Amino acid sequence: MDIASYLAIAAVLICFSALVFTRYAADIVLMGGVTALLVMGVISPVEALSGFANQGMITVAMLFIVAQGLSKTGGAAWLAGSLLGRPSTIGWAQLRLMLPVATLSSVVNNTPVVAMMIPAVMDWAKRNQFSVSQLMMPLSYAAIIGGACTLIGTSTNLVVDGLLRAHYQSVGAEETYQLGIFDLAWVGIPCVIVTLVYVYFASPLLLPKKTSRSERQFGDTRQYTVEMLVEPASPLVGQTVESAGLRSLPGVFLVEIQRSGHLITAVGPAQELHANDRLVFAGNVESVVDLQKMRGLRPADDQIFKLDSERSQRHLVEVVISNSFPQVGKTVKEGRFRSTYGAAIIAVAREGQRIKSRIGDITLKPGDTLLIEAGRSFERQQRYVRDFLLVRKIDDYSPVSHERMGIALTIFVVMVILAATGLLSMLEASMLAAGAMILFRCTQTEEARRSIDWQVLIVIGASIALGTALEKTGVTLSIAQHFVGVVGQSPHTALILLFVLVAGFSAIISNVAAAVLLFPVAAAISTELDVDMIPMAITLMIAASASFSTPIGYQTNLMVYGPGEYRFVDFLKMGVPLTILVGITTVLLVPIIWPF
Repeated sequence: MDIASYLAIAAVLICFSALVFTRYAADIVLMGGVTALLVMGVISPVEALSGFANQGMITVAMLFIVAQGLSKTGGAAWLAGSLLGRPSTIGWAQLRLMLPVATLSSVVNNTPVVAMMIPAVMDWAKRNQFSVSQLMMPLSYAAIIGGACTLIGTSTNLVVDGLLRAHYQSVGAEETYQLGIFDLAWVGIPCVIVTLVYVYFASPLLLPKKTSRSERQFGDTRQYTVEMLVEPASPLVGQTVESAGLRSLPGVFLVEIQRSGHLITAVGPAQELHANDRLVFAGNVESVVDLQKMRGLRPADDQIFKLDSERSQRHLVEVVISNSFPQVGKTVKEGRFRSTYGAAIIAVAREGQRIKSRIGDITLKPGDTLLIEAGRSFERQQRYVRDFLLVRKIDDYSPVSHERMGIALTIFVVMVILAATGLLSMLEASMLAAGAMILFRCTQTEEARRSIDWQVLIVIGASIALGTALEKTGVTLSIAQHFVGVVGQSPHTALILLFVLVAGFSAIISNVAAAVLLFPVAAAISTELDVDMIPMAITLMIAASASFSTPIGYQTNLMVYGPGEYRFVDFLKMGVPLTILVGITTVLLVPIIWPF
């Protein structure tokens, strides 16, 4: 190896050390490594930027927009509620999440599966009071290992299968073994079981238990009184309070139900909901926001629906009224808030206590905090007027467009079908779906722009550039050549070392690149030991998918890295033991199912 090879190795080791032992952001660290290699001439500008033109990175960006459309229309929450249910423990929640995700990922590209599930799981975790950090990494792991169960589960499996066919042709084999679409399941399903059992028992010890940013921000906020109406066509009609999920929302309490002139107080969990029930809640800001998102509930005040702008163009704003507020001393009903400010009052809070009165009958006083639904220009226009002491927008919230949920789900299903059947590539299908989400107003253009996690994309692009440096300088080839000399004459030893090498490379370069790079090594071992190539190829496929130990090893790990608020070391602690367990399972089963 020359000086460029050692520089590439040093850059990668420094980046890994910084990610493990410091709190610097992953995008800053990895881009720093790429910049250093570029300045030192190890890679060219084209090679440094090649990752940012990678199809995988663009696909992930498009899938962020698709996920935003599902979230904005309530599709993600509906999927979570119908698919995941209401588990009582975090372990049962993980199993309820991982089983369907692994199953779906076995026949569908796992990236859109994770993109769809991230907002759904975040909402589901909040409603069931689970730590989201206990669910995001299991989500990614289930998607990864599910893809190892079939030949079409990941693009890596298809690539290796193609290389295997070409290998048999090149050696002039008269009979070639054709891998069937479900042949990998003999090893893949046991690996899925191992992953489920490991996550169930190890996650309480190894995964962080973090509260969400929103809980930390609003956990001790003031108590609002808010009224919601059960719509006549609501799916909540006929359900009990408990089955509708109205008792499991953190930070909110159902105070009473007003029904046909009658008042139901001390509402029990078995109380059935009827159409046009008026539900009075007391809760904090985040709780009120959650209620606004629930399908089948709408604000009881009809003033909201008399506002000029569409609901999708509005957001929630907190205001504290001053002594100069013109409606001081008047009730909410008597005041002309909508006509004066172009906004509608959703909820009222006073001195941190619940106001025991219907919102329309509350007499407004200086110092009261109002939660209002307003157009996007409200904050800018009213920030410095004397009527309000404080004007604060509730970040990352706008009303959910439940009426477009069917459109969003249809777009997503069509995208998956187009990609799974091969009619379009995953990139083409995701770009088409993202455009359709905007075209059919499942999400707005500005929301689509904001939904893209640029940190994740930078990490993907920088990781590809670092992997390119290792390949260009011959580091990976040199390691592979030394590997052949270590194997000896034992095919079982060869299988073990092949898994270790491929899994190690998959942690720092893409799994497709690791598989393609090391396939010739596996073929050379097969020829040298005079054994069948099939066990080597199967081990190569599983090892390339065992990208559990680093967030940069697989794009679904990167996608959950931010929402789970993980550190790089969290993946090492959780992922390295799982990689070892999957490796042991693979090297034990492969020789039994496909003898040498």
